[in-house]
Amino acid sequence: MYQPSDVGLAVKRLQHRHHRAASQALAPLGLSLVQWDTLRHLHTKPQASLHDLAVLTFQSDQSFGSLATRMADRGLIERVPGPGRAIHHRLTEEGARLRAEGQAAVDVVTTASFSALTPDQLDQLGTLLDIALGRPS
Repeated sequence: MYQPSDVGLAVKRLQHRHHRAASQALAPLGLSLVQWDTLRHLHTKPQASLHDLAVLTFQSDQSFGSLATRMADRGLIERVPGPGRAIHHRLTEEGARLRAEGQAAVDVVTTASFSALTPDQLDQLGTLLDIALGRPS
């Protein structure tokens, strides 16, 4: 019988394996995992604030601000004025292209990682993780 600590360690190992493999898959595109994750979140949440994006990408506000500056300098995102003093970010054409190419590369990684599971098992795993995270399924 699995103990919670065993399951926690298995989740951590799987996450580590995904991060390593995704980083290798994204390297030919010139993207780090956190850069691709930023592009992904901007694609799905275009009105997200800098703070929201920092939280979504597991960064501090200061670290994400530095990352956003580097990504803007590379032409992957651009800063646009928001309401009041707020600054929002949006994908450039190049950022959108690399996000899509990166998504395809990451999809290969995760599909291979979960290939031993049946579709029903994958659904069950997703449901169980949602429950553990306190999200409605």
